[in-house]
Amino acid sequence: MERWPWPSGGAWLLVAARALLQLLRADLRLGRPLLAVLALLAALDWLCQRLLPPPAALAVLAAAGWIALSRLARPLRLPVATRAVLITGCDSGFGKETAKKLDAMGFTVLATVLELNSPGALELRACCSPRLRLLQMDLTKPADIRRALEFTRAHTTSTGLWGLVNNAGFNDIVADVELSPVATFRTCMEVNFFGALELTKGLLPLLRHSKGRIVTVGSPAGDMPYPCLAAYGTSKAAMALLMDSFSCELLPWGIKVSVIQPGCFKTESVRNVSQWEQRKQLLLANLPQELLQAYGEDYIEHSHGQFLHSLSLALPDLSPVVDAITDALLAARPRRRYYPGRGVGLMYFIHYYLPEGLRRRFLQNFFINPCLPRALRPGQDTPQALKPNPNPSPVAAR
Repeated sequence: MERWPWPSGGAWLLVAARALLQLLRADLRLGRPLLAVLALLAALDWLCQRLLPPPAALAVLAAAGWIALSRLARPLRLPVATRAVLITGCDSGFGKETAKKLDAMGFTVLATVLELNSPGALELRACCSPRLRLLQMDLTKPADIRRALEFTRAHTTSTGLWGLVNNAGFNDIVADVELSPVATFRTCMEVNFFGALELTKGLLPLLRHSKGRIVTVGSPAGDMPYPCLAAYGTSKAAMALLMDSFSCELLPWGIKVSVIQPGCFKTESVRNVSQWEQRKQLLLANLPQELLQAYGEDYIEHSHGQFLHSLSLALPDLSPVVDAITDALLAARPRRRYYPGRGVGLMYFIHYYLPEGLRRRFLQNFFINPCLPRALRPGQDTPQALKPNPNPSPVAAR
């Protein structure tokens, strides 16, 4: 079969010149990732010459090059200028580090904290510029949210409000759903969903005026069923869906919405092992006797131990999450989802593309792999509450 002729030397020179121009526009950093991509593209070019007709080869090579280089390119950033941002949950962790970075970049930062005299609040006062303003706010208290809205309007009259970072979050239990008090679900929803919803809605007039950004720190536990994190995960799932709704509804107003889904990082709450030990003891002390007999204290101890082990593997450097929040605020075209953290991309690939059994085993091995409850172990007496009634009443049998 006659092979189609490849483009002449002049045509290739034109293609090379255009590629060089694209590289310059892309603002790529010369390093191992770029060199690796160029090597792969050269290998792909060699294969295409031998396996495909020239038009198809050129199309494949152009598409592969555009995708690879666009992934490596540093995105265009908007100038900071006089932009103002409100960040919730700045007492510690992602909120505190983001407030420090944005203040150093020149933002006017409005940082909410639970306590104005907390160590995190005092650190922000000491190391940040006078542009940073602290405000006490508890997302479970409507009066605090109203005060935060008034505070934000008063301090953004000249600059406008460019961005809202919903960072504040809460979780105080690691246990199966049956072992978790319903009150813990309500508390998680109050902080992680209803409080953030009320604050976001209250700030929409300012954000519509500036055509600004809404950035929310979510969790992979809101996308997949992490063992023993149902109370926290369901609130984060609700928040992620709410942000998707905002993303569609606010698009005509020019507001861009992003959700950050970080891996496990060593924030202050992760480091505080004694606090998690106290919460476990509180769970055991308030657990109904029937459930304690069915599951066993060792079941809860085992899950708690595995949870603490997973926290010990958390990443100490919070900068990937801070960088993702910054990009969502300043990128000309921010992503709808960011996945900072080691192994998060693999986790989502397994969750979306592998069978359910493999997904479940992966999460158990990665996070918590519960042991068998006491009542289901061979040789154990079944608790009276779990035994079937040998003489059911006629009403119960209906």
